[in-house]
This record gives sequence, structure tokens and C-alpha cells, in this order.
Amino acid sequence: MSSPEVSPVTDSAPMSLADLAYERLQDRLIMLDIRPGEPINDSQLAEEIGVGRTPVREALKRLETDHLVVSYPRRGTFATTIDVTELGAISDIREQLMPFAARRAAVHASNAMRDTLRAKADEVRSLEIPRGDRTALMRMDMALHRLIYKAGGNPHLEDVLIRYDNLATRIWCLVIDRLPDLAHHVTEHADLLDAVADGDADRAERLTREHIAGFAREIRGVL
Repeated sequence: MSSPEVSPVTDSAPMSLADLAYERLQDRLIMLDIRPGEPINDSQLAEEIGVGRTPVREALKRLETDHLVVSYPRRGTFATTIDVTELGAISDIREQLMPFAARRAAVHASNAMRDTLRAKADEVRSLEIPRGDRTALMRMDMALHRLIYKAGGNPHLEDVLIRYDNLATRIWCLVIDRLPDLAHHVTEHADLLDAVADGDADRAERLTREHIAGFAREIRGVL
């Protein structure tokens, strides 16, 4: 059985090599394929991704702004370390902004985006999720959040939430094997997607708060 995938919503503009390198490296850093504190070898990464060193270096500058890598004079660039005590501060921001983003999406989403959200909800409900494929589940969770952020039509809010989602997910990935029912955590997005698509702002906000609180309880239980 293949891993579950939620197909992304893509823009029509072609992706630059720097954007490609950024996307690939960001995923490796978030999912801890590049371990916290590990040195970054730009030549090796360029070869693995299939681009030149210049796009990789451009990507690393953006990733430093995202707090996913850190550079030291005469020492090089490293994946940032993870401090689990930061999860509380990160969660404070997400708990305030994510329900607002869902409410805004329910109010402001375009008709085309509402159709996309309904299709995604149906896709999530029909997913066959193999046991043990937890990184795929985390990627799906992130993709669904990003779709809701995009539906709100505020790119600044979207950027902030994506950044803090990324930082939170790195911490979660440290304990991913100890988390209980990740599949339910992902599939419960279906009702939230429908609420946003239906323009039910109150329900979208409430479901988002419940989603955040439920996962927070599970995380606290294993940290």
C-alpha cells in the first residue's frame, strides 16, 4: 500500500531552482532527516537535490530567517538545535492565530477555493492510512493547515503561521513514535475544511480550537 498523500495546491508560476532547494531542505529540516545540530554541507546537498551550489546557498539564507539553520563565522552552517521548552511559546502564538485564520478563511475564501476545500475534505475522509507511516501523516497535517491559511487571503498571516507550524512540527517529530492516534488527528481536518468551505466561521474557529487543544494534550503526555 502506498503512503497517503494529500495533493498540494500549486501556483501556475514555475518554481525557481532556489525555491526548489528551499522546499526540499525545509522538508528535511522539519522532518529531522537533517538532524538538529548537524553541519550543512552545501556541495553535498546541491548534488542530492540536483541543483547548483548557488540555489542551495540562497535557500539556506531563507532557512536561517525561518530559524531552521544557523550560520557561524569561520565555522559554517548548522541545523538549529531543538529546545522543547520553546513549544509553550510557539503554541501560545498558534493558539491565538490559527482559530483567527480559520475564521478569516471561512469569511474570505473565494468560490474556487471553497470548491477545493470541499474536495480536500472528501479526499481526507477516503484516505487509507498505513500503520507506521507517521512522517507522511505529519506532512499531510501541515499541508491541510497551509491550505486553510491560503484560503484566508492574507499572505502575511499565512507566512507567520507556516513559520510557527514548521518549528512546532520539528519538536513533535522528536516524539512522533510515542504519539498515540495520529491518523485521527489528520482525518478530523475534514469537518474543519467543510466548515470553512461552507462559510461557517463560528464552527471553523471552534473546530480549530478543539483540534489544537486535543493535539496539545497528546504532546504534553509524551514530553
